Amino acid sequence: MKPLKFNALLKQTLWGGDKIIPFKHLSDKLENVGESWEISGVKGNETLVAEGEFAGQSLNDVVIALKADLVGKANYERFGNEFPLLIKFIDARQDLSIQVHPTDEIAQKQGKDRGKTEMWYIMDSDPDAKLYSGLKKEITPEQYKEMVENDTICDALAQYAVKEGDCFFLPAGRIHAIGTGCFLAEIQQTSDVTYRIYDFKRKDKDGNYRQLHTKEAAECINYTVENNYRTEYVPVKNQGIALVSCPYFSTAVYDLDEPMTLDYSELDSFVILIGMKGSGTVTDGEGNTLTLNAGESMLVPATTQTLKVEGTVKFLETYV
Repeated sequence: MKPLKFNALLKQTLWGGDKIIPFKHLSDKLENVGESWEISGVKGNETLVAEGEFAGQSLNDVVIALKADLVGKANYERFGNEFPLLIKFIDARQDLSIQVHPTDEIAQKQGKDRGKTEMWYIMDSDPDAKLYSGLKKEITPEQYKEMVENDTICDALAQYAVKEGDCFFLPAGRIHAIGTGCFLAEIQQTSDVTYRIYDFKRKDKDGNYRQLHTKEAAECINYTVENNYRTEYVPVKNQGIALVSCPYFSTAVYDLDEPMTLDYSELDSFVILIGMKGSGTVTDGEGNTLTLNAGESMLVPATTQTLKVEGTVKFLETYV
């Protein structure tokens, strides 16, 4: 079977900007689009196949139909009929709330299906774009609660000025927030569990403060302090550069200007390609050819042995 493309779900938010629509070359007139859910099996927010024999079917319907042929034998045994990854583009015109996600174990104790580990890859953001990732100094759970109450929690967080190509891994438990001007791709577990720690005392359109989850978040926070929360790597043309490898996904970046064949014959997993820049053609071992443009995402089934990529194109590759 050939790789699949999906119709993205565009999410308008209070903090959303104006980068996603032109990046994806869409004709929509929507404003304040904060997120584009590219590939999603989240119940109630499932993306639909854009073309081909499965056109109009949801991602989870395709998983049910194809099972291990789509996601891989080990993934199907582990996740069943639920697709394990959620892929997004995010455009922040304002700071997002300071938040944290639980581990699977804590989430299940709190009555949720699973936690959330994720990563960010920064795209063409504003020159002064910044974000928060991790603690820069040691604090106790008691100090954390005090700092939330007296509006000083940001003083304990590591802040980064960001540029295109920066990468941040966000394991469950790490405090974080996307800042004004950030435009990024997000890869995460299929989970929408977010605990809002602090929201800068902002009010919603109805004049109400948004709900905080200070108590739930306190159970989730990893208080370990690290020297650097940015993923350090050296960009190299025409080869895959590993960014993140964890139990939930492995991700690499490719920046190609000459043809390259990707070998998946030993991989027991689907693969997702996320277009960052440029345009290329992707041909699988059976001769199926699709385009991969900036702003597009493609789901390659686990039965695929090889992909030949041609063109001048930069993309992320992720799998479980």
